[in-house]
Amino acid sequence: MKLWQKETSTDKKVESFTVGKDREFDILLAEFDVVGSIAHTEMLCQCELISLNEKNEIHAGLKNILAEIHNGDFTIEENCEDVHSQIEFLLTKMIGEAGKKIHTARSRNDQSLLDIKLFCRNEIKKTVSSTEKLFNSLIELSDKYKSDLLPGYTHLQLAMPSSFGLWFGAYAESLCDDLELVQAAYSVADKNPLGSAAGYGSSFPINRELTTELLGFSGMNVNSVYAQMTRGKTEKIVSVALASIASTLSKLSMDCTLFMNQNFGFISFPDNLTTGSSIMPHKKNPDVWEIIRGKCNRIQSLPNEFSLLLANLPSGYHRDLQLTKEILFPAFSELNSCLEMAEFMLKHIIVSEKILDNKKYDFLFTVDSVNNEVKKGIPFRDAYRNVGQAVENNTFQKPIELTHNHTGSLGNSGNSLILDRFRNKINQFNFEKAENAIRQLCI
Repeated sequence: MKLWQKETSTDKKVESFTVGKDREFDILLAEFDVVGSIAHTEMLCQCELISLNEKNEIHAGLKNILAEIHNGDFTIEENCEDVHSQIEFLLTKMIGEAGKKIHTARSRNDQSLLDIKLFCRNEIKKTVSSTEKLFNSLIELSDKYKSDLLPGYTHLQLAMPSSFGLWFGAYAESLCDDLELVQAAYSVADKNPLGSAAGYGSSFPINRELTTELLGFSGMNVNSVYAQMTRGKTEKIVSVALASIASTLSKLSMDCTLFMNQNFGFISFPDNLTTGSSIMPHKKNPDVWEIIRGKCNRIQSLPNEFSLLLANLPSGYHRDLQLTKEILFPAFSELNSCLEMAEFMLKHIIVSEKILDNKKYDFLFTVDSVNNEVKKGIPFRDAYRNVGQAVENNTFQKPIELTHNHTGSLGNSGNSLILDRFRNKINQFNFEKAENAIRQLCI
């Protein structure tokens, strides 16, 4: 039996095709569906649409179901279409007629919307936490290896001297910008759609401001039609944020894979963190970094996948939107696992020392030589020509000292500025507001 079913049964083949993977991904929404129902029925009671006794029965039943979910005992049965059906059927079985009243003044449309927003809000918090741990590791490594020089490249050709401090710090600052997008995504997810029903509001005298407060949202999706339009849009915006972090991780992974190569030899990892070959006994393969790179490249495709899914949909709900779950939900766990593995690997990174003492890297210092001549009063173009001629004549001598002191350079990483920027971003999320509201609701 389905919540919407009347006398006619749906063909089994149609049912299987349309339900798809809903049961599989709806398990992830179970906790949020219960929390949303607690807030909704609290509001119904205060609006005198259900009695206080009915509300108390409903809340007791829902909290029992919530305990089952937390204990891992909750399942969606074969005869239930989705998580909403399962919870309502369980509740009705537990407490009787009062359980049938929880759907008053809402639709599965705003119910699903609410669940997805609560889910995204919760998952974003986990992602921010994992990102913060990786950021801290990068800053720590940047400070530790700030004096260890590293070749810098443009076009994969030797360019100018860099350092491990700059290299690690660059990825830390990249995560700062990624957080800008994550914060925007969180802001979009942190708006209450409940009460918009099927996208056109309700004739019941409900109080949407109350459910917004009870669930700890920063605000609501005001217009009922637009509230429904946020299905898919929210997921797409969140996917853009995840893709931005994934892009940073993918580039870091490519660097690590390249720098581990014997022709570079800039970094290495303990043998137990690499893999071997079935035929070549000498191999130490960077499989972890390659898997991170592959997973993160896939995550970067998600915004495009959402764009294609949503491209020609008019306003209102359409069943196409059911597919957003299977696009977005796995991406959170995939990205978090990549963030955790990247942090784990970096804890064990081995940095090569005195790389630039090798004469093959002498040409990295040509720009410094040009600048040294300019400091003596020689016009830049003449200095450039002089150093270029020395390179061609094989008489070039690299300078003894480097004088890179401006903010963000070899001698002045600016890590304190990057750290402050990251901390400010973290503090702006205000996860505590949502956590406290949900905790109070479920007491």
